[in-house]
Parts: sequence; C-alpha cells; structure tokens
Amino acid sequence: MDSHAADQTECSQARRVVAITGAGGALGAAISCRLAGEPDTDLVLSDVNAASLDATVAGLPEGGGRATTLLADVSEFDQVESVVARAVERFGRLDVLIGNAGVLSPNGRIHNLTTEDWERAFRINLLGAVNAVRAGVPVMRGQGSGSIVLTASVSGLTAWSHAAPYCTTKAAVIQLAKVAAVEYARDGIRVNCVCPGTFRSAIHDALPPEALDAIGSRHPLGLGAADDLVGAYSYLAGEDSRWTTGSALVVDGGYSAP
Repeated sequence: MDSHAADQTECSQARRVVAITGAGGALGAAISCRLAGEPDTDLVLSDVNAASLDATVAGLPEGGGRATTLLADVSEFDQVESVVARAVERFGRLDVLIGNAGVLSPNGRIHNLTTEDWERAFRINLLGAVNAVRAGVPVMRGQGSGSIVLTASVSGLTAWSHAAPYCTTKAAVIQLAKVAAVEYARDGIRVNCVCPGTFRSAIHDALPPEALDAIGSRHPLGLGAADDLVGAYSYLAGEDSRWTTGSALVVDGGYSAP
C-alpha cells in the first residue's frame, strides 16, 4: 500500500513516531487525523480493512507528518509486531502505540451466545491489546521511553445487558493496562487506556432514529462523536501526561455518572 507521503528511513529524534492499530474505523480515523496535525509527528497506520485504511489516509490534514500504512490483524501477534517493525524501519523509533482495534459482540443474553462469539471478542478486543503491549514494549524498553494507549470502554466499568463478551473483554483491557503500567514503569513506559461511551459510527447506520435516541438519552451530554474522544488520546500520547500511567480515562458524556 502506498504511503501518504514519502517515507524516509532516517528520522530526527526530535520527531515523534506514533503507530495506531484499528486506524480505519471512525475513532481510529479521528485519532489519526488529530495526531497527524500535531507538531513533528509521523504515523504508522494499520487496519484489517484496506478500503477503510485508505479512507483514513485520504482524510489526513495536508502539511501534517509523514504516514505509512499496512494491513494487520491484531489477533495475530506477528502482524502487530510488523506494525512496530515498520515504525522502526521507516522512522527509526516508536514513541507511542495506540491499540484501537476492537469489535462489538452479538446482541444476546449469555446463555444464547456461542463459543465463537466469545472467542472473536477475546481474540480481537483482549488478545489484540495484549499483542500491542507485547510488540511495543521491547522497542520502548530499548529507548527507555514510550507510551502505550489502549481503547477500552465504559462498558468495562459498568454493565451492558446483552453484550457480555464485549463488556468482559473491555474490563480485561482496563486491568491489562493497569498491570502493564506497574510492570514497565521503571523502563520509562507508560500504559493507559481510554474508556469511551457510545459515539456515532458506522455500526449505528442500520439503527432506527428512536434506537439512537434511546442510547443518547443514557448519556447526560447526549450521544458523542469520534472527535469528542480524540483529546484523551492526544493527552495520553503527549508529554503533558508524563506522570500518568495505569489510568482508565473515561470520556462518556456522563454515562457512568448516575
């Protein structure tokens, strides 16, 4: 896949290198666009869907940092490792790794969900996050610094009926971030996660307006958008969060407040 801009193997250490998995979805595209527009930032963008990844690249701001892309299934460790390797090969380092890939589970009560439903949620939501940590840590330890940001969910802190695999795996992502934060703090690596509430994305396209209204009514600030979340990722990826690790940053329009 062609790069957004000319790739270079040399990169000044003053520049920040960010790798993002799940960059093709609404949230991944919004995060990519925000970080691409920040000073001295180069990107490695990956997703399992080529068309979605192309759309993200097409939406990056003109005059932003360099970007390179590759396809990757986060449930396969070697593919996540390839994302990290691409960052090192093209830009010389990896400062931030955002593990954003995820899937919803089928709508159903626990006794009606299949083993395959659980395994899919486990492999993408949880194992995908584990693979991000496993792949990113060796490079960041060698540098003595790095920030890993995982996408969890407010569902991992509350309880959504008929969504047990999603809630359970997202709760595990929160705990993974906490354990990894403790394990790698002395290596200069920070590990945090963002817990979004419900925001508009392609998965809601088939829902009738009344269903979206019902979801929005549970968020005191109303239904969100991907752009409402990107500030949290920018903060955790940046220097202002240098004393923040092991956190689960909730951005949910007030969903979890009541």
